[in-house]
Amino acid sequence: MDKLLRDKKAIFIFIAPAFILFTFILFIPICQSVYYSLCEYDALTKPVFVGLDNYVKLFTKDKTMKIAIKNSMFFMIFSAVSQLIVGLLLAALLTNINKGRNFFKNVYYLPCVLSSAALGLLWMFIFSSQFGINQILALFGIEGPLWLMDVKGFINLPMKVIAFVSLWQYVGQSMMLYMAQISGIDKSLYEASYIDGATKPQAFFHVTLPLIRPMVATAMSLNCIGSLKFFDLIFNMTEAGPNHQTEVLATHLYTQGFKYFKYGYASAIGVVLLILCLIVTFIINKFIKVKSYEM
Repeated sequence: MDKLLRDKKAIFIFIAPAFILFTFILFIPICQSVYYSLCEYDALTKPVFVGLDNYVKLFTKDKTMKIAIKNSMFFMIFSAVSQLIVGLLLAALLTNINKGRNFFKNVYYLPCVLSSAALGLLWMFIFSSQFGINQILALFGIEGPLWLMDVKGFINLPMKVIAFVSLWQYVGQSMMLYMAQISGIDKSLYEASYIDGATKPQAFFHVTLPLIRPMVATAMSLNCIGSLKFFDLIFNMTEAGPNHQTEVLATHLYTQGFKYFKYGYASAIGVVLLILCLIVTFIINKFIKVKSYEM
């Protein structure tokens, strides 16, 4: 085995498939996007180099871009906080029950494996102003709001509705990650804490949380990056409307690239999105300190 690990040809053979996939599926397209972001390009004619004009236009003239960044930041913060709290709570509760654990795990995780496009259409009908929840409220003499249209003032109700749906769909993923990490903690640590007089909440905060910090960092990174790339639910529920009030970076990129054929401009939005993902990942890894513990 040691001889194999020192064999450079064997090492190259093992890493070559992953390296080739990474290069052609990720690295080269990223480099192309960076180049196209510096050009005026419509995919029909040759790219015309314009320097930083696309970026200047993005941050000085494009009002929709400002809304998209604000909404993307809202989704990122909401997803990071809500999925951390709800996911941890569900993981802690399900870890401590025996009867029905697998049933509830499947129930909470099921939305994660369903099509986001289909779920977006489903929730669009549920929150429609003409039927769905409003019809149920009408039975009690209550006039329901325009769930996906009311953007008066600072409320922006459609954004809150979509945020709730995204939490419902993806919290199962965070829950499963935390449960996997919690199940690997040595039970003797809990027994020792109980002998010392700790209650279950105290054991959770002083034993469980410190030992699952690596998974917290991983889950938060996945949640934040996923929320920055958020597209399916928004596009199917509101199509980024009304009047761009539910626009996010991914929908703005889609509109500019596939509706208006401004591929250079869309590439610039993609580069901004990539930079934001890298910054968020760096911040999470910087501020969530992961310590090693003996278990």
